[in-house]
Amino acid sequence: MLIAPRHIDQRYALVPLCLLLMDLEITPSLKIPEAELRFSFARSSGPGGQNVNKVSSKAILHFDVLTSPSLPPDVRERFMNRFKSRLTNSGEIVIHSDEYRDQPRNIDACHAKLRDMVLSVLRPPKKRRPTKPTRGSKVRRLKEKKARSQVKEGRRYRGE
Repeated sequence: MLIAPRHIDQRYALVPLCLLLMDLEITPSLKIPEAELRFSFARSSGPGGQNVNKVSSKAILHFDVLTSPSLPPDVRERFMNRFKSRLTNSGEIVIHSDEYRDQPRNIDACHAKLRDMVLSVLRPPKKRRPTKPTRGSKVRRLKEKKARSQVKEGRRYRGE
């Protein structure tokens, strides 16, 4: 069903209601409610034929990472560290998509981009466990150094 009621902004007139009112499921235990996602639409610069100058098919997703209650604090911190160059001054991330000619597919693309970004920081990085080189690797390294040293020594000029 396409929406066009008066209480909905006319920019949303051609978007199916189910796309705007669905929670974004990252994992079964982590969902971002639709109330935290804000969409705006603009005219796309991509392909579209006669429609390109008439239809606002570019979807722009705004998500306030800083104040979102749905993100756990550790995930929020990793997200903000990893994507700090993409955040606005107010801690909001802006994701846009104009890959497709129609709004619903661009909305899905924005959802997918945000889902991928959150999934990439969901698990904490593994701590590095320092390891020592094995005895065999030390022996091989020293042997190679000795061989290289002899090669270079053989190039030397010996004035006799």
